[in-house]
Amino acid sequence: MHDKILILDFGSQVTQLIARRIRESHVYSEIHPYDVDEVFIREFAPKGIILSGGPNSVTEAGSPRAPQIVFDLGVPVLGICYGMQTMADQLGGKVELGRVREFGYAEVRAHNHTSFLNDIEDFRDAAGHGMLKVWMSHGDKVADMPAGFKLMASTPSCPIAAMADDERRFYGLQWHPEVTHTVQGRAMLDRFVLELCGANPDWEMGHYIDEAVEKIREQVGNEHVILGLSGGVDSSVAAALLHRAIGDQLTCVFVDHGLLRLNEAEQVMTTFADHLGVKVIHVDASAEFLSKLTGVTDPEAKRKIIGAEFVEVFQAEANKLTDAQWLAQGTIYPDVIESAGKGKKGAHTIKSHHNVGGLPETLNLKLLEPLRELFKDEVRELGVKLGLPPAMVYRHPFPGPGLGVRILGEVKREFADLLRRADAIFIETLRTTIDKETGKSWYDLTSQAFAVFLPVKSVGVMGDGRTYEYVVALRAVQTLDFMTAHWAHLPHELLGHVSNRIINEVRGINRVVYDISGKPPATIEWE
Repeated sequence: MHDKILILDFGSQVTQLIARRIRESHVYSEIHPYDVDEVFIREFAPKGIILSGGPNSVTEAGSPRAPQIVFDLGVPVLGICYGMQTMADQLGGKVELGRVREFGYAEVRAHNHTSFLNDIEDFRDAAGHGMLKVWMSHGDKVADMPAGFKLMASTPSCPIAAMADDERRFYGLQWHPEVTHTVQGRAMLDRFVLELCGANPDWEMGHYIDEAVEKIREQVGNEHVILGLSGGVDSSVAAALLHRAIGDQLTCVFVDHGLLRLNEAEQVMTTFADHLGVKVIHVDASAEFLSKLTGVTDPEAKRKIIGAEFVEVFQAEANKLTDAQWLAQGTIYPDVIESAGKGKKGAHTIKSHHNVGGLPETLNLKLLEPLRELFKDEVRELGVKLGLPPAMVYRHPFPGPGLGVRILGEVKREFADLLRRADAIFIETLRTTIDKETGKSWYDLTSQAFAVFLPVKSVGVMGDGRTYEYVVALRAVQTLDFMTAHWAHLPHELLGHVSNRIINEVRGINRVVYDISGKPPATIEWE
């Protein structure tokens, strides 16, 4: 059994980052709602507990509180932002509305030599005090610490920015150590998890394969499994893991909705059917999908149509496989976390996921989700260890509806064909252009890059003739967590080369623009 850290979620949009940072230190962690019962917490047997941030105010009646067992269990507890405030309130301290709110970068002064912050600092100020560069996001603040706590850090506007009770191993931080903006955040979480909790760092993907294979075999027995293979990272790794575990008991159904990247269908079939020897049924349903999308311009409507049609096509194929007892899906841990937040007091849901709770009852199949404990970076690492090509595993994210949400407005086959070719030119150029300073390709230096089809025409000149053709926008961003993102400062020569190639090679496009919006205020995808 792995040592485990329990994260109780009070609704912060960055709670996932806490779990990811802890797992990066090779310690297993899970996120659960703040109001789980005492029995669950005892059975989970955590080495330590973290209380996340959240959008509520401790000063409001009925706002979320941690179960009392958290403070009675005898394990270290770390409260972050709202988690610190509810810890203070529940243990006899006082929280009040702050007159000055703090959002963004801040410099905090460390006080006292607590075991939590000892030897962790970014610089010394003129008076010789240890200082930390952190990221704040709070309005309320702790006004009085509970008995037994001492001051651990402060800012001019937040006199109690961190507190510690070393005897009970209770710690509170008003800032967010999980975000990259807190420079020593990794050191802080390592201090809590590895030293104060004493957790064993044994969470490794190499070991996980053996555990997962054994678990799948025990769960499935000699029964048959079907999997909807999209060609994306999650379903691809799920297919490789299941094939490792049960071999010919797995059948994959690859549905081509006509909105894939250039040559993607051929690549999927080559990788799985030819290279790995997986049984794959290839269904070309592009005509059906494009027909259902005719005249539809609303982005959410397009997503729903594509999702519903995929289920329909997949179900028709599944019904032909009379020996299948299991439906496998590439659900990963962020899908589970975000969907679990729907309707939960204190959690602000960002989006729903087709993989979670979307199993058609008419299939009469048992659900198998072999990746539901893993974050995306863990899934990629697992894929490489299972023998999938790194170029496939480390591809940039691609939306489930495919090019359907990268074609603004109505989706037409003509538009998809133009966009496919333009996007391929952009990606190929990023892969083959090496940055001299880092020695890496610009594809590796960007987190996500793609082309977007704009349903507008502009006037152009080619040779001696006037053209009136379509426009594509190029989008490339750099990010560590996809919560926020900066537009990538691609070399002008690279952009010029891509523009020339698209305009010269893709008949029907005569203008290329580059998107220089960050997230926020924009999103990474356009729809």
